[in-house]
Amino acid sequence: MTDIIDELEWRGLLAQTTDLDELRKALADGPVTLYCGFDPTAGSLHVGHLTQILTLARFQQAGHRPIALVGGGTGLIGDPKPTAERSLNSVETVKGWVGVLAGQLSAFLRFTPEGETPRPTDAVLVDNGEWLSAMSAIEMLRDVGKHFSVNQMLARETVKSRLDGEGMSYTEFSYVLLQSYDYVQLYRRHGCTLQIGGSDQWGNITAGLDLIRRMDGNAPHGGAHALTTNLLTKSDGTKFGKTESGTVWLDPELTSPYAFYQFWFNADDRDVMRYLKVFGFRSRAEIEELEAQTAERPAARAAQRALAEELTTLVHGEDECRNVIEASRALFGQADLAGLDAATLGAALREVSGAEVAGPVGELPPLVDLLVESGLVASKSAARRAIQEGGAYLNNTKVTEVDARVAEDDLLHGRYLVLRRGKRNVGGIVVGV
Repeated sequence: MTDIIDELEWRGLLAQTTDLDELRKALADGPVTLYCGFDPTAGSLHVGHLTQILTLARFQQAGHRPIALVGGGTGLIGDPKPTAERSLNSVETVKGWVGVLAGQLSAFLRFTPEGETPRPTDAVLVDNGEWLSAMSAIEMLRDVGKHFSVNQMLARETVKSRLDGEGMSYTEFSYVLLQSYDYVQLYRRHGCTLQIGGSDQWGNITAGLDLIRRMDGNAPHGGAHALTTNLLTKSDGTKFGKTESGTVWLDPELTSPYAFYQFWFNADDRDVMRYLKVFGFRSRAEIEELEAQTAERPAARAAQRALAEELTTLVHGEDECRNVIEASRALFGQADLAGLDAATLGAALREVSGAEVAGPVGELPPLVDLLVESGLVASKSAARRAIQEGGAYLNNTKVTEVDARVAEDDLLHGRYLVLRRGKRNVGGIVVGV
């Protein structure tokens, strides 16, 4: 086992703990069983969840046993947002999402292989719907609710902010009871003595600690603990995990591996070193070397490239990461476009300037018009000038004729055209049927 607390502090992750000295001692005496919960409020996890997922993985690598909890019960209610009431999803929808999230979490933690004997640090996957759905309203109110003070619940920041606005339903007001009871159940069933989460979850986590003390008196597993990680912010003031096209998901059908790679590759120089610490598993020496390279040659984007490759490989696998890198090189004339599969090329073109035009090929407008439609130039005269100056390309081949048109053989996978102006400005045309 390694000192995971020192590791989290160096990586800028550690925000709050209950009793740091006692927690250090428990971890040193380990292995400790810890958990983090993930509510199925959508059909996929997103990059905002990676902080907690990878923190669980770090604890496992340090010799402890992680529990990944998927909230099949709490997901039907929803953790209160600071601004407005959540929309409730159907039972069938949430059940389907539980399965998706469980599969995604399984890719990051080491579970017991089928047919093998569990090891002390093998991860456990649980669904809180197992105990919450089996509990009656009377049991919840009598056995759990009696331990909560309404005065304290009203003092919670999320509740206060909502009460000052449009108010809050009793459903969301009661969410803290459900999450607290999760900790009690995992304490009893698995000897779980540590819950982790983002710093915005501190109130829910400490409420769970208090409920354990009130219901079980900290026996038989000893003291329970809480640990939260810092919430990530971006230096430019925009929200982490969002792009112009929306949330960056882990599901490749929602965010393509190419777009996923580009999200990390486009990280601001002011943010990239923090991201390498929070999301990567490189050593301190490796990160310091990347930091030095970034300071000396920022245009090379060595740190961003290392981050993008590590995260894309971790989430989507080596083959997809290799495809994405090849697509990036091909778009800028450094590799063969014809070697890209249709899905990768299509995903790559969705991330650049472009347009969709109606076919067939014989009815397409001249190339100067397509350069304008792609957004690479502002006008036909600018397109002609780019061609005359030798700076216009179709599928990485220089265009030499001002009146050039697209031929059937130019279509990649029967529908894609890659246009480029100069070395760095890429656009795409998708030819519809």
